[in-house]
Parts: sequence; structure tokens; C-alpha cells
Amino acid sequence: MPDQAVMESDLASLAFPDWIGRSTSTEDEITLPAVRRIAVTFDQPADTFAKGDALPPHWYSMFFPALARQSELGHDGHPRKGDFLPPVPLPRRMFVGRRVQFPGALHVGDAAVKRSEIAAITPKRGRSGTMAFLTVRHTISVAGKPVVIEEQEVVYREAAAPGAGVPKKEPTLPPAGATWRESVFLDPVLLFRYSAVTWNGHRIHYDADYARDQEGYPACVQNGALTVHLLVDAAMRRSGRRPTGLTARLSQPLFVGQNVVLTGHDAVDGRMLVWAETESGGLAATVELEMPA
Repeated sequence: MPDQAVMESDLASLAFPDWIGRSTSTEDEITLPAVRRIAVTFDQPADTFAKGDALPPHWYSMFFPALARQSELGHDGHPRKGDFLPPVPLPRRMFVGRRVQFPGALHVGDAAVKRSEIAAITPKRGRSGTMAFLTVRHTISVAGKPVVIEEQEVVYREAAAPGAGVPKKEPTLPPAGATWRESVFLDPVLLFRYSAVTWNGHRIHYDADYARDQEGYPACVQNGALTVHLLVDAAMRRSGRRPTGLTARLSQPLFVGQNVVLTGHDAVDGRMLVWAETESGGLAATVELEMPA
């Protein structure tokens, strides 16, 4: 049995206190060609938007990609750690949630700046082994005024043992009382196009052999940010409103080729809860939106 003091020391070594507050800035232009590529990815006509139009609030996440050179990528397709991101010595990385406020809007033609800051690094030990949760605070501004403020959380985990598969756990049950439901097929072409738009090279999303043999998944993994995007789209269609904020959380992975049920409650008192259910009825993701009248 491992010595408890050694285990706690190992966890403390993952905290990287000197990295808290480290920041970087990225510029991007909200160009019409980029917006049109996003529009058709989500089955809208290319001419839906014109210069000066406000974007749907959650579209901010498809701009400001990490532009690592090819030689700066790790074996998983992500940019190597140790530049802006701390060098956490755990190889598997996944998005697990975000909290966002929209004090303004991005418009087609805007020149915008995103400032990113390491807000927290929290080591934990769970059923699947040692983990480190990283929180990064992003502020997107146009002409010096914030239009998006986001805290994004990712988790780093230990390597999967060969043939181990995804750790078994009791599925989380979804909320009760849904007032609407829609089934969506997790299309590999949509995931490919989303990865292209967001410049996401993580191999779990397109390399099935890597996903199975290196990370222990049964198939290519649905991008969690794409699931959140689909949930927000469904909420906006249902409510006819633009959210002023949202909190998203992923509960378990989804896989390409499956069907997922997007479902939720109608907006009440300016709030709306939506979630994604797996084929077996487990909870995969939740999004709570601020939906003022």
C-alpha cells in the first residue's frame, strides 16, 4: 500500500503555485469568411451573416485558437505544456466545464484580444488515479471593453493501462421533468469540421486507433465543447433568447457514431437548464443559462 505522506507529496508537486497568475494575450479578427465557415458547419446558409452583425454569444469559443507550430505539438496533437500551460506530468487532457458571462457581443469585422490567465491548479486523487484540474480565465475585449469573460476547466489524468478501457462508474442520472427533447446523431463529419474550425488537433477526436490504444476509449471521442455548443443552440431555438451567461459541466464522455438526446426545461425566472443524455439514459453534460426576458 502506498505511503500516505508520499502520496500527498506527489499531489503537492502537481500544484505549480508559481504558475498561478501567468498570462498571455492573443489577437484575432472576426472575419466574414471565418463566420461563414462556422455557419455552414452548423447547417446555416453561408450568407446568414454580414459585416457588422452580432454573433451568437457562444460562438466566441471558435476563435482565438492556440497556434502552436507543428514541432511544438505533443504526441496527442495538443500544444506541448511548459510555455503558457504548466508542465503537468499527466498525459491525458480533457475539457470538463466552463463558466461564462457575456457583458457585450462580438460582431463580424471586430478586431478582438483575448487575455488568458492561469487561475487555479488543483491536484486530486480519484477512482481513476491522480488528476490535476486546471482553471484558465479568459477575457475577450473589443476596443478595450470586455465582451466575454470565461473560466474554463480542463483535467489532466494518468495514462490509461493497455486494454483498461474507460473506468466503470455508476452513471449520473439526468434531472427530472424535461419539457422538450431532441435526438442528435454524433456525426464524425461534424466533429471533423468543428475541429478544423477551432484548429483542434487532439487525436482522440479523429484517430480511432490512438483513442482506443493510447487513451482507452472505445471509439473517437465527441468534443465536449461541441456538445456544449449543440446544447446552447437547442436552448436558443427553444427560448428565442440570447443568454447573458452560462455554466457548463461534462459528466461522462460521448463517442462518435452514437445518438445523444438534447433535452431540458423551458426558461423560468430568467434561467434555463438543458442537458445531454447518453443512449443508455445517463447524464453526459449540463448547461445552465441566464436567459433574461
